[in-house]
Amino acid sequence: MYTIVDIETTGNGIHGNRITEIALYNLDENGISDSYSSLVNPQSEIPAFITGLTGISTAMVRQAPLFHELAPKIEEMTRGRIFVAHSVNFDYPIVQQEFRRAGLEFVRKKLCSVRLSRKVFPGLKSYSLGKLCSSLKIPLENRHRAAGDAHATTLLFQRILESPQGKEAISRFLNARSQESTLPPHLPKTSYQNLPETPGIYYFLNSKKEIIYVGKAINLKKRVLSHFYDKSEKELIMCRETADLDFECSGSELVALLMEAAAIKKYYPRYNRAQKSRKPTFGLFTYTDQSGIRHLAINKLQKGQNSLKVFYKPTEARLFLEALCTEFGLCAKFCHLQDGVSHCNHFRVPQCAGVCRGIETPDTYNLRIENALRALDQKAENILIREKGRHTDEEALVWIAEGMYRGYGFVPKMSEVNSLEDLEPFLTPQKAYPETAQIIGAYLLKNPEKGRERARMDVPGAIETGRLL
Repeated sequence: MYTIVDIETTGNGIHGNRITEIALYNLDENGISDSYSSLVNPQSEIPAFITGLTGISTAMVRQAPLFHELAPKIEEMTRGRIFVAHSVNFDYPIVQQEFRRAGLEFVRKKLCSVRLSRKVFPGLKSYSLGKLCSSLKIPLENRHRAAGDAHATTLLFQRILESPQGKEAISRFLNARSQESTLPPHLPKTSYQNLPETPGIYYFLNSKKEIIYVGKAINLKKRVLSHFYDKSEKELIMCRETADLDFECSGSELVALLMEAAAIKKYYPRYNRAQKSRKPTFGLFTYTDQSGIRHLAINKLQKGQNSLKVFYKPTEARLFLEALCTEFGLCAKFCHLQDGVSHCNHFRVPQCAGVCRGIETPDTYNLRIENALRALDQKAENILIREKGRHTDEEALVWIAEGMYRGYGFVPKMSEVNSLEDLEPFLTPQKAYPETAQIIGAYLLKNPEKGRERARMDVPGAIETGRLL
């Protein structure tokens, strides 16, 4: 029926993590029917801190069998049985990976004794194997050795089977459609169930209530669950630390992106890397060719270079240049949106006045280039971007003053809003970062109609009652 498994490893990360010892106990209706354990040669050094924890040294495993030599025995013992482990989402993928290295597939139904224990024995302070055995008076010998831990897990699993709600809990966890079995072992089911299926940001917290990861989502529940399906090294380690979830609704993806950027800067979570050291990598440059025609071009930034404008992604840069060409009637060929063509015919940029066909003079064309560059230097207008609120009775807004991001807010649709002063109680001031400038810039490039909804906040009555311009 069940095979209870425990492994000891080199501790070098999931993909580099090699098994140093494995133990299996087969459990049937009448009790333990078979058992097996062996040291395993990981074909790599065992770090000193792992030896200190388990007592297994590199010298001890040097003459031990390789995993592929043990694979037939492990496959035979587990065939047709349910794979049970304490924190199964750690043990099972590593065993699977060892089978793959041996050129074999290993697929079993699985159960986590941590999650089952939380269901069957609620209210305990800790569900680590040692603390559980202490609380339930289960003997545990040879801690942090595969045979000792596997035997204790077997006795724990027997207690679960004997409990009044044990079989029902096991049946629910084995349901192939049940999402609960994919959750991290220390995460209460209610933390996941409380997540809405709406846009927002989410927080992963460890047992000390420290925020270890922040993410944004269009569907919070679906996005959080995807972390638990991900078997990458980072995700598995992070999920094992996750003991609670928190969230904030945003109403829209734009506000979620801005909220996420602010939260990462505020908490600097350990598993967030993307926004900690982001630097612009592309720049807008200009030069004049031998014919006297002024060019604009996007190129990678080199150290010490000064550009007219910086960008973080090539797509963002191209969209900006396309918008500039459209607004000022610039030539896609001489803005290097099209190379190797005799004259411009870009599918997103209207045809120019003819500088590329010899119809317009370079001097006339260069005046438009000067106007475009002058516009880059001018003080930006104030903008209030309207987006969906967190519910149907409100709107979200993003406030940009003189080209600088100032914050976001949520305004009830029935509110009397006639001026910026009326909006201030609803606004959440925020600091501007390069990341927020990139987010808003990319949004306005993809939604140019939003950029035209200017709020002339110095003019009384420019913000209509109940409607944001």
